[in-house]
Amino acid sequence: MLKIAYHPIYTHPLPEKHRFPMVKYELLPKQLLYEGTCKEENFFEPKIPDPQLILAVHTKDYYTSLIELSLNPKAARKIGFPLSKELIDREMIIADGTIQASEYAIQYGVAMNIAGGTHHAYTDRGEAFCLLNDQAIGARYLLQHGLAKKILIVDLDVHQGNGTAEIFESDDTVFTFSMHGANNYPFKKEKSDLDIELPNQTEDHEYLRILKETLPQLINDQKPDFMYYLSGVDILSTDKLGKLGCTLSGCAERDRFVLQTCKDLDIPVMCSMGGGYSPDIKTIIEAHANTYRLAQDIFF
Repeated sequence: MLKIAYHPIYTHPLPEKHRFPMVKYELLPKQLLYEGTCKEENFFEPKIPDPQLILAVHTKDYYTSLIELSLNPKAARKIGFPLSKELIDREMIIADGTIQASEYAIQYGVAMNIAGGTHHAYTDRGEAFCLLNDQAIGARYLLQHGLAKKILIVDLDVHQGNGTAEIFESDDTVFTFSMHGANNYPFKKEKSDLDIELPNQTEDHEYLRILKETLPQLINDQKPDFMYYLSGVDILSTDKLGKLGCTLSGCAERDRFVLQTCKDLDIPVMCSMGGGYSPDIKTIIEAHANTYRLAQDIFF
């Protein structure tokens, strides 16, 4: 069964005209249910996790500043969301969704989180709508509990996974692979274990050629026994923050290739949704929904 982390708190109230499309977290599960891709039993509700699971990745000072809402104004501005207790609860619940989905992925081959992909969160700070790094927290959980020995993080959001790269820069149990726009945020990149930078307007054919040449070889070299997939849909040509030139069908083919590769090689995969900023919310929902449709088709 495809298990999907979702909680109503994912849809957090924001100031009017805020550029983050928070409504997608409400609309995506509704669309999956409406079209019959998923049923209510596919969804599970995460909760606030044990703080020690978060502290396995993030520093105590940073965690405390979030819990106490005492983050300094400059650091808070970099995050881009107004700080509140509800926001911090939301971020912790998203992280728990990824932790639990990681266990479900081991059981069923694949599992998803409606939110997550918060790859700009560093050990000691957050930025760009990311406060706690959900896939890093999930990876540490699996490693510390003996549920995985070598993890591959495949980050195909249009923006580099800078926080993830920093968190695991000295950890050879986690290999970080980020394929992203060269001329996009973050403008000062970190060093992932493998970074592939794409020029503006890279279209489907070239994008998919590079991915299909890279991922199988990477898996062969690293031999992971678990994979995290950050399936951001901001690679679309319509994306306001993207700068690449991919189509909806190209984005779906990307997802199909990644998920089919995991299925064929018997590597459990946990998917977090990542970014998507197309002006038409229907485009964002359709692109994300494709990931779920493909997971159902390939694994079940």
